[in-house]
Amino acid sequence: MRTRARWTAALIATVLPLATAACSSGGSDSSNGPVTLTYALWDNNQQPAYQACADAFTAAHPDIHVKITQSAWNQYWQNLTTQMTSGNAPDVFTDHVAYYPQFVKNNQILDLTSRVAADKVDLNQYQGGLADLWVKDGKRYGLPKDWDTVAIAYNTGMLKSAHVDPAGLANLTWNPTDGGTFEQLIAKLTVDQKGHNGLDPSFDKNHVKVHGIELIYDDGATGQSTWGNFAVANGFTFLDKNPFGTKYHYSDPALAQTVDWFASLAKKGYAAPYDKASTLGPDAVLNAGKAAMTMTGSWNINTYLGSSATQKFAFAPLPAGPRGRKTFINGLSDAIYTGTKHPDQAWQWVKFLASTSCQDIVASKGVVFPAIKTSSQKALATHQAAGRNVKVFVDEATTPGETFSYPITDHADQITQEVQTDLEGVWLGKSTAADALAKAQKAVDGFMSQP
Repeated sequence: MRTRARWTAALIATVLPLATAACSSGGSDSSNGPVTLTYALWDNNQQPAYQACADAFTAAHPDIHVKITQSAWNQYWQNLTTQMTSGNAPDVFTDHVAYYPQFVKNNQILDLTSRVAADKVDLNQYQGGLADLWVKDGKRYGLPKDWDTVAIAYNTGMLKSAHVDPAGLANLTWNPTDGGTFEQLIAKLTVDQKGHNGLDPSFDKNHVKVHGIELIYDDGATGQSTWGNFAVANGFTFLDKNPFGTKYHYSDPALAQTVDWFASLAKKGYAAPYDKASTLGPDAVLNAGKAAMTMTGSWNINTYLGSSATQKFAFAPLPAGPRGRKTFINGLSDAIYTGTKHPDQAWQWVKFLASTSCQDIVASKGVVFPAIKTSSQKALATHQAAGRNVKVFVDEATTPGETFSYPITDHADQITQEVQTDLEGVWLGKSTAADALAKAQKAVDGFMSQP
C-alpha cells in the first residue's frame, strides 16, 4: 500500500506547495458516449486487485472504462504535481491524509458531501474512525478504501537460536527508562562478531554481526513505523484535537523520553547507528540476516511473508507501554480531480471503490485490509488460507483503545521537513531530544499560525 510509510521531507516540500490549478468545479458531464476514466495508484502489488475491480465496474457500467496507471511512491507524487500544474491530472487518484488538506486548499479535489448523501453511502460500514479522517470544514473529500496498523516483524530462526519463545512476544512491555522486556529481547537478539549477545558482559558493541532491531530513522514528523507508536504509549498526543487541530505538542517530555530511548539503542550497539544504517530499507536488512526485528505496517505483509523473502518471518504486536499498547491506524481514500471532464462517472467509480463490491475483490487478493469491516475479515481469511498469520494487525485495529489516528493538519510539508531535520541531530548524537524538539515546537507553532 505504502511503498514507504514514512515521509521523505524533501519530497513533501516539493510536492505539497502546489500552485492552485485552473480547473473546472467538477460540474455535470455533457458526454453522451463511452467515457474512459484515468485512475492512478502507487502500489504495484495492488494493481491486479484494482484491475479486477475496474473490470467488474465496467461490466456493470458498460459505457465507463477505467484506465489504471501505476508508479512508485516517490514518482507518483512527482507525477501528480506536474499533472495538476498543467491541468491534466488523473480523473481519480489514490490519496493520503497528509496530502489532501493541501489539495483542498488549492481547490484540486472535489467535495463529495452532497453525492455521498444523495446516494446514501453507509459511513458506519467502515473501520471505526476512518470515515472522519476525510472531512475538512464540514466537507467530505474521500471515502475509506483500506487501513493499516503497525507491528513487530521478526526473524523466526533468530528467535529460535536465541531460545526465545515467540508466544512471549505478545506480552512484551516497554518504558523509556530501561526499555522493559522489549529492550531485553532486543539485547538478547543482538550478537557481536564473537557470538556474544547484548546481555553478555563480554558483548562488543563496536563489532556487531546481527543487530537486535533495525530502526527507521527518516520516519518524518509522525514516526508512524517507529517512535510515534511508543510515544503515544508513553502518554504523548500529537495534537490538541485530530483531525485539524491547531496546536502540536512536540515539546512534551513524554515524546523526548521516547526519542532519547530510541537513540540509545544505537549507542548500546543494539541497532545500526544513523550514519551507518542501510539506505535499502529494513526489509532488505532483515532479509540479509543483518537484523532480527523491525517495526512495520500491515502494508508490508507480503514483503515479509511472500515468496520473495529469503528468511522466515512472523509478526507480533507492539509492546505495551506505560499507557498500554498503541499503534497508528491509518488509511487511504480515492480523490476526484476537480479538473475532470467526467465528474459524474468519476463519482460512480469512487463509490464503487468504497463499496463491498470492490473491497471484497481486494480482500480476495490478500494484499491490504479493506476499510469495510466485513471485507477486512475476508482479507484475514484470505491470508489464513494462504498460511499467513497476520491476525495481530486485525487484533490491534479492533481492540478498543489500542489505535490512534494519523495527525492531520495544514502545513504538513513544512512540519515534516522541520521535525525530520531536528531529529537528525538526535540520531547523530549532536543534540538531546528535549533540545531538538523544543526547536521543532517553536518552528511548528510558527507554521500553524500561518493562514
